[in-house]
Amino acid sequence: MLPFSSGDQRHLEAAQSWCGLNAYLDANEELDQITAQARSHPTFLEVRWQVYANLGKWEGALEIANALTKRSPNCPEGWIYRGISLGELNRPEDAYATLMDAVNTFPTNEIIHYDLACICCELKRTKEAQFWLGKAIDLGGDDTRLRALDDNDLEPIWETL
Repeated sequence: MLPFSSGDQRHLEAAQSWCGLNAYLDANEELDQITAQARSHPTFLEVRWQVYANLGKWEGALEIANALTKRSPNCPEGWIYRGISLGELNRPEDAYATLMDAVNTFPTNEIIHYDLACICCELKRTKEAQFWLGKAIDLGGDDTRLRALDDNDLEPIWETL
């Protein structure tokens, strides 16, 4: 149970359900009904980030990711969300810096390695992209390799897979 009211819990669960249905505007309406006290909880922040990201509200998504990294610095999702948001805002160098900080803190997180490979491809650093994707595959196995072969962000290094 999360440390807020049952009403807030119901709105959060409803928002998560709406997200599962790709109904992000409905999810956002549910999140707007959560009390101010509960809005800073990491679970709320993660759902709000998902809503903003899927609605293409990248400035807001970045603010939420920043809040999540401050509120839960030991949670890799905040760092991952920050990297994604910066990438979507056409700030690949900032995304790279964020993910490099994150990989040092979370060296066994496959998603961080994978996202670094994607950003390195965007930055035309194909050798480094191969390195990070190799690390991601070491951590995630064949599922990660198959996902990479279907990810257009990694097209510059597909032949190495």
